[in-house]
Amino acid sequence: MVTIERKGGNRTMDSGGWGSLAHPQDTGGAPPGPAAPLPYEGVWRFTAPAADSSVPQARHAVRDLLARQRVPAADEVVQGLLLIVSELVTNAVRHAALLSPMLAVEVGVGAEWVRVSVEDDHPYRPSALEADSGQTGGRGLLLVREITREAGGACDVEHTAGGGKIIWAALPLDPAAAGLTSPRPDLSAP
Repeated sequence: MVTIERKGGNRTMDSGGWGSLAHPQDTGGAPPGPAAPLPYEGVWRFTAPAADSSVPQARHAVRDLLARQRVPAADEVVQGLLLIVSELVTNAVRHAALLSPMLAVEVGVGAEWVRVSVEDDHPYRPSALEADSGQTGGRGLLLVREITREAGGACDVEHTAGGGKIIWAALPLDPAAAGLTSPRPDLSAP
Protein backbone atom coordinates (compact mmCIF):
# COMPACT_ATOMS: atom_id res chain seq x y z
CA MET A 1 0.00 0.00 0.00
CA VAL A 2 1.26 3.49 -0.86
CA THR A 3 0.79 6.15 1.81
CA ILE A 4 0.45 9.70 0.47
CA GLU A 5 1.03 12.87 2.45
CA ARG A 6 1.39 16.52 1.56
CA LYS A 7 4.64 17.85 2.96
CA GLY A 8 4.35 20.61 5.52
CA GLY A 9 1.63 22.51 3.71
CA ASN A 10 4.35 23.99 1.48
CA ARG A 11 2.68 24.88 -1.78
CA THR A 12 5.56 26.54 -3.57
CA MET A 13 9.09 25.64 -4.54
CA ASP A 14 11.80 28.14 -5.25
CA SER A 15 14.70 27.49 -7.58
CA GLY A 16 16.62 25.79 -4.78
CA GLY A 17 14.11 22.94 -4.89
CA TRP A 18 15.13 22.06 -8.43
CA GLY A 19 18.83 21.49 -7.89
CA SER A 20 20.84 23.34 -10.51
CA LEU A 21 17.80 24.15 -12.65
CA ALA A 22 16.73 27.76 -12.76
CA HIS A 23 13.08 28.30 -11.94
CA PRO A 24 11.96 30.72 -14.65
CA GLN A 25 10.29 33.87 -13.37
CA ASP A 26 9.15 36.89 -15.32
CA THR A 27 8.99 39.89 -13.03
CA GLY A 28 8.25 42.33 -15.87
CA GLY A 29 10.85 44.76 -14.57
CA ALA A 30 9.26 44.88 -11.12
CA PRO A 31 11.28 43.75 -8.13
CA PRO A 32 10.65 40.07 -7.40
CA GLY A 33 8.14 39.51 -4.64
CA PRO A 34 6.24 36.59 -3.24
CA ALA A 35 3.90 35.30 -5.90
CA ALA A 36 0.71 33.54 -5.03
CA PRO A 37 1.11 29.82 -5.60
CA LEU A 38 -0.77 28.27 -8.45
CA PRO A 39 -3.48 25.80 -7.40
CA TYR A 40 -1.46 22.80 -8.58
CA GLU A 41 1.81 23.73 -6.86
CA GLY A 42 3.00 21.66 -3.92
CA VAL A 43 5.14 18.83 -2.68
CA TRP A 44 3.79 15.36 -1.93
CA ARG A 45 5.57 12.34 -0.50
CA PHE A 46 4.53 8.71 -0.99
CA THR A 47 5.97 5.92 1.13
CA ALA A 48 5.80 2.25 0.27
CA PRO A 49 7.54 -1.03 1.04
CA ALA A 50 10.51 -1.91 -1.16
CA ALA A 51 8.52 -4.65 -2.92
CA ASP A 52 7.65 -5.39 -6.55
CA SER A 53 4.00 -4.44 -5.95
CA SER A 54 5.11 -0.88 -5.09
CA VAL A 55 6.27 -0.18 -8.67
CA PRO A 56 2.80 0.02 -10.27
CA GLN A 57 1.32 1.50 -7.07
CA ALA A 58 3.82 4.38 -7.09
CA ARG A 59 3.31 4.96 -10.83
CA HIS A 60 -0.49 5.07 -10.40
CA ALA A 61 -0.18 7.32 -7.33
CA VAL A 62 1.91 9.85 -9.30
CA ARG A 63 -0.47 9.71 -12.28
CA ASP A 64 -3.51 10.17 -10.03
CA LEU A 65 -1.85 13.03 -8.11
CA LEU A 66 -1.03 14.93 -11.32
CA ALA A 67 -4.61 14.46 -12.54
CA ARG A 68 -6.21 15.36 -9.20
CA GLN A 69 -4.14 18.52 -8.85
CA ARG A 70 -4.81 19.37 -12.52
CA VAL A 71 -1.13 19.88 -13.20
CA PRO A 72 -0.87 21.37 -16.71
CA ALA A 73 1.83 19.00 -17.87
CA ALA A 74 2.17 18.05 -21.52
CA ASP A 75 1.17 14.43 -22.17
CA GLU A 76 4.73 13.46 -23.12
CA VAL A 77 5.96 14.91 -19.81
CA VAL A 78 3.44 12.86 -17.83
CA GLN A 79 4.36 9.70 -19.75
CA GLY A 80 8.06 10.41 -19.21
CA LEU A 81 7.53 11.01 -15.48
CA LEU A 82 5.60 7.77 -15.10
CA LEU A 83 8.37 5.84 -16.83
CA ILE A 84 10.98 7.56 -14.66
CA VAL A 85 9.04 6.67 -11.49
CA SER A 86 8.74 3.05 -12.64
CA GLU A 87 12.46 2.79 -13.36
CA LEU A 88 13.59 4.48 -10.14
CA VAL A 89 11.24 2.52 -7.88
CA THR A 90 12.21 -0.72 -9.64
CA ASN A 91 15.89 0.07 -9.00
CA ALA A 92 15.20 0.77 -5.32
CA VAL A 93 13.29 -2.51 -5.00
CA ARG A 94 15.93 -4.57 -6.81
CA HIS A 95 19.07 -3.01 -5.40
CA ALA A 96 18.25 -1.38 -2.06
CA ALA A 97 15.51 -3.46 -0.42
CA LEU A 98 17.92 -5.45 1.74
CA LEU A 99 19.12 -2.31 3.56
CA SER A 100 16.02 -0.21 2.91
CA PRO A 101 12.71 -2.02 3.49
CA MET A 102 10.80 1.22 2.77
CA LEU A 103 11.21 3.75 -0.02
CA ALA A 104 9.78 7.19 -0.61
CA VAL A 105 8.63 8.86 -3.80
CA GLU A 106 8.39 12.62 -3.72
CA VAL A 107 6.62 14.77 -6.30
CA GLY A 108 7.23 18.51 -6.33
CA VAL A 109 5.28 20.72 -8.71
CA GLY A 110 6.20 24.33 -9.36
CA ALA A 111 4.77 26.88 -11.75
CA GLU A 112 6.74 25.51 -14.71
CA TRP A 113 8.53 22.37 -13.50
CA VAL A 114 7.73 18.99 -11.99
CA ARG A 115 10.27 16.98 -10.03
CA VAL A 116 10.07 13.34 -8.98
CA SER A 117 12.51 11.65 -6.66
CA VAL A 118 12.93 8.24 -5.10
CA GLU A 119 14.67 7.90 -1.76
CA ASP A 120 16.00 4.79 -0.08
CA ASP A 121 18.37 4.06 2.81
CA HIS A 122 20.98 2.15 0.81
CA PRO A 123 24.33 3.99 0.65
CA TYR A 124 25.36 2.76 -2.81
CA ARG A 125 25.33 5.58 -5.38
CA PRO A 126 24.34 4.10 -8.75
CA SER A 127 25.79 5.21 -12.04
CA ALA A 128 24.28 4.95 -15.49
CA LEU A 129 26.65 2.52 -17.14
CA GLU A 130 26.25 1.11 -20.61
CA ALA A 131 24.79 -2.37 -20.32
CA ASP A 132 26.05 -5.32 -22.29
CA SER A 133 23.77 -5.84 -25.30
CA GLY A 134 23.21 -9.43 -24.16
CA GLN A 135 21.83 -8.32 -20.77
CA THR A 136 18.11 -7.97 -20.28
CA GLY A 137 18.41 -5.25 -17.63
CA GLY A 138 20.73 -2.55 -16.41
CA ARG A 139 19.51 0.30 -18.61
CA GLY A 140 17.06 2.00 -16.24
CA LEU A 141 19.23 4.97 -15.30
CA LEU A 142 20.28 5.43 -18.92
CA LEU A 143 16.61 5.59 -19.84
CA VAL A 144 15.90 8.09 -17.03
CA ARG A 145 18.81 10.25 -18.15
CA GLU A 146 17.67 10.17 -21.82
CA ILE A 147 14.02 11.00 -21.05
CA THR A 148 15.17 13.87 -18.86
CA ARG A 149 17.63 15.18 -21.45
CA GLU A 150 15.10 15.07 -24.29
CA ALA A 151 12.59 17.03 -22.21
CA GLY A 152 15.15 19.71 -21.31
CA GLY A 153 15.30 18.70 -17.65
CA ALA A 154 17.94 17.49 -15.24
CA CYS A 155 18.53 14.46 -13.03
CA ASP A 156 21.02 13.55 -10.35
CA VAL A 157 21.77 11.40 -7.32
CA GLU A 158 22.28 12.94 -3.87
CA HIS A 159 23.20 11.44 -0.52
CA THR A 160 20.84 11.88 2.43
CA ALA A 161 21.93 12.91 5.91
CA GLY A 162 21.09 9.38 7.08
CA GLY A 163 23.49 7.77 4.60
CA GLY A 164 20.95 6.78 1.95
CA LYS A 165 20.34 8.36 -1.42
CA ILE A 166 17.79 10.32 -3.42
CA ILE A 167 17.63 9.97 -7.19
CA TRP A 168 15.65 12.78 -8.80
CA ALA A 169 14.56 14.06 -12.19
CA ALA A 170 13.01 17.44 -12.95
CA LEU A 171 11.16 18.19 -16.20
CA PRO A 172 9.52 21.34 -17.53
CA LEU A 173 5.72 21.05 -17.56
CA ASP A 174 5.67 22.09 -21.22
CA PRO A 175 9.06 21.54 -22.86
CA ALA A 176 7.96 22.98 -26.21
CA ALA A 177 6.66 26.23 -24.71
CA ALA A 178 9.84 26.63 -22.69
CA GLY A 179 11.94 26.12 -25.83
CA LEU A 180 13.86 23.38 -24.06
CA THR A 181 13.49 20.52 -26.50
CA SER A 182 15.34 20.13 -29.70
CA PRO A 183 13.15 19.97 -32.77
CA ARG A 184 12.30 16.47 -33.94
CA PRO A 185 13.50 15.58 -37.44
CA ASP A 186 10.84 15.52 -40.13
CA LEU A 187 10.55 11.84 -40.94
CA SER A 188 7.81 12.33 -43.52
CA ALA A 189 10.25 13.61 -46.18
CA PRO A 190 11.43 11.02 -48.73
